[in-house]
Amino acid sequence: MINAKEIPGNQNVVFISLDTLRYDVAQKAMDENKTPNLKALFGQWEARHSPGSFTYAAHHAFFAGFLPTPVNEPQQERLFSLEFEGSTTSGSRTLSFDNETLIEGFKSIGYHTLCIGGVGFFNKKTPLGNVIPNMFCESHWKPSFGVTDKQSTKNQIEYAINRLVKRNKEKFFLFINISAIHQPNYFYQIGNETKQDSIETHQLALEYVDQQLPILFDWLKTQGTNLVILCSDHGTSYGEDNYYGHRLAHPVVWTVPHAEFIL
Repeated sequence: MINAKEIPGNQNVVFISLDTLRYDVAQKAMDENKTPNLKALFGQWEARHSPGSFTYAAHHAFFAGFLPTPVNEPQQERLFSLEFEGSTTSGSRTLSFDNETLIEGFKSIGYHTLCIGGVGFFNKKTPLGNVIPNMFCESHWKPSFGVTDKQSTKNQIEYAINRLVKRNKEKFFLFINISAIHQPNYFYQIGNETKQDSIETHQLALEYVDQQLPILFDWLKTQGTNLVILCSDHGTSYGEDNYYGHRLAHPVVWTVPHAEFIL
């Protein structure tokens, strides 16, 4: 396990939430070598349980230090925590903060915190769409970052890099909510005249994301050492047991892919 107490002042933190990505689809794509860039970084996904069944709930848990829980080791020591009595998963390698959120915690030790929004809970169009973005030193959203833009991931990554090169050289906490896998994703399937999302188009959206990530990772390698966290906030259903969508209790919603590594 990564010793998160070694992070302050030594590593940037890059947290990428692959919104709505299912574990089974992510691992299938990796097994089929359809996501070669991700496979080269960490080999296979770890199955975890999300703390929330939809974006807003899951991300509030994430930023309180509750990343997805390992399926095979639910009491595993956490990377991050916020101080409170009775925590059973904080340990000697957990980076803890006495703050309201992890974002405030990293701010308190001199990190520049940047949010690049994706789905509607980050779009800053309404008070609700500002709740999470307002946690950060700076946050950005444009329609070209959203679910209806076929090049959203490329646009998000390029914008993130553009903002970070303008910082004052301090360490950074970068958060990107990748929107491409969230519905609608039918347009990643050539010739999809029905304009219907499916588990196939879900995977094709992930394959598109995989093609874009090297832009970010190649740049990060020029910025020193980076802790990278890649995970989904929740999955989604495409008719399993007659369920559709998410914000519901079903294994394809609760079981998410997770990876963390040093770059």
